[in-house]
Amino acid sequence: MSGQNGKRSLTVDAEDAGARLDKYLADEIPEYSRTFFQKLIKDENVLLNGRAPRPKDMVNAGDTIELEIPEAVEPEIVPQDIPLDILYEDSDIIVVNKPKNMVVHPAPGHPDGTLVNALLYHCRGNLSGINGVARPGIVHRIDKDTTGVLVAAKTDEAHRFLAEQLAVHSITRVYEAIVYNSFSSDSGTVDRPLGRDPKDRKKFAVVAGGRRAVTHYQVIHNLGNYAHIACRLETGRTHQIRVHMAYIGHPLLGDPLYGPSKCPFHLEGQCLHARTLGFIHPRTKQYMEFEAPLPAYFQKLLKTLGENNEVKTME
Repeated sequence: MSGQNGKRSLTVDAEDAGARLDKYLADEIPEYSRTFFQKLIKDENVLLNGRAPRPKDMVNAGDTIELEIPEAVEPEIVPQDIPLDILYEDSDIIVVNKPKNMVVHPAPGHPDGTLVNALLYHCRGNLSGINGVARPGIVHRIDKDTTGVLVAAKTDEAHRFLAEQLAVHSITRVYEAIVYNSFSSDSGTVDRPLGRDPKDRKKFAVVAGGRRAVTHYQVIHNLGNYAHIACRLETGRTHQIRVHMAYIGHPLLGDPLYGPSKCPFHLEGQCLHARTLGFIHPRTKQYMEFEAPLPAYFQKLLKTLGENNEVKTME
């Protein structure tokens, strides 16, 4: 594929032959939805071998696709009075405990109600601008269904200082999770590279040539057919814990993307909590560490599993 903004061109590989055009485009350019490409095709902004196609047309090996994606218009992010669980705040940073079902920043399908909307209101717009108008203050992210500690920067200087720590993997990040299947050993490390799943571009997978990813895990309790674990991230790739744990046969409970499609406990997304975040403060240069208590649903699930199974603590 050539071109990153505006006009793009693609050549269909043999392995993609027979796919619908709209699905092929959504798989190849996953930052846009299939619905987006259907509209783009209908607006005649896509050419298949030089002609205007239909969304349902099939692609063949060697086909050339030319498309023009309109320049994105950054939406005006509206401050919203959304309650925040603030763990710490000063003139440089704000540390919050993000709840479940809250998206970190506006994105297609989530134009408001995000952590950014709440931060803009609470901080009166005083957030770093390094990540653009759609992601003010956002230094790192956690998934919508993941709860726990997250730091945002109020100034560009603070943002750069925190980002440098992320880049060299010096920030402490510990998560707790409930996964399928008990463990025979008390700890371990998964050191496997991650990249886009070649079979599903919306997912990530262990792939040769991917970016190095390292997850250290410690078993807190075995709970029958499940286990309560802590994971310390040495690197911070997208979906890292979810992919790594599934790779070793312990997908996260409630994660339909990398685990069983049906969850016996009717959870809303993966059972994953960012418990601990530690970093050097951008102004004082002192190490600070913050912890977010396990959310109520997580505690209730641990109690249920503990009552239904013999709890075995790994010594």
